Amino acid sequence: MNRRFLLCTFLAVVVLGLGCDNEAEEAGPQTKETESQTKKSEPEKKMVKLETSMGDIVVELNEEAAPVTVKNFLTYVEEGFYDGTIFHRVINNFMIQGGGFTEQMVRKPAKPPIVNEASNGLKNIRDSIAMARTDDPNSATSQFFINHKDNDPLNYVENGNPGYAVFGMTVEGMDVVDAIAGVKTTVRMGMPDVPAEPVVIKSAKVISGQ
Repeated sequence: MNRRFLLCTFLAVVVLGLGCDNEAEEAGPQTKETESQTKKSEPEKKMVKLETSMGDIVVELNEEAAPVTVKNFLTYVEEGFYDGTIFHRVINNFMIQGGGFTEQMVRKPAKPPIVNEASNGLKNIRDSIAMARTDDPNSATSQFFINHKDNDPLNYVENGNPGYAVFGMTVEGMDVVDAIAGVKTTVRMGMPDVPAEPVVIKSAKVISGQ
């Protein structure tokens, strides 16, 4: 009796142990599936491709940090405003600026200016894209620039510098930015630092996050 009791007890423990292992194995895939569903629910970041006469540049927009600026930029993109404009101000080892003039150096009529979101924590580092403006902090309209190097003097400083609002990063085509930054420039229509050979933005299109 005792041997039979002990054997039954031993078998019960083994079976129960296997049962626990099976439950653990089943829980693993469920956890992975849950993680997968969580990742899928995260919104895809919007990316815009600038097709230029010197190659393509893709920028990823930070809608969370700069909602007003990103909405403004996307409005111009979706309306085809940037198509046929040029990078009209290029300074090597500083930045390349575009989004306001045609090849004939005619300024395109822009929408009303937007509020400056430079205090959003994003910095004017190499690869970043930011809004151009006048001395008035809240004067940005359509023109933007891509930083060719880290430009700390352009960053927001509380009670010190209103800064220039960064709203995204270049994720592809920084080699194109480097090439544009290195072109020969001249003075056209009284404006310095204009590429002698126009660098045209053939098109600007949203390619993800729609």
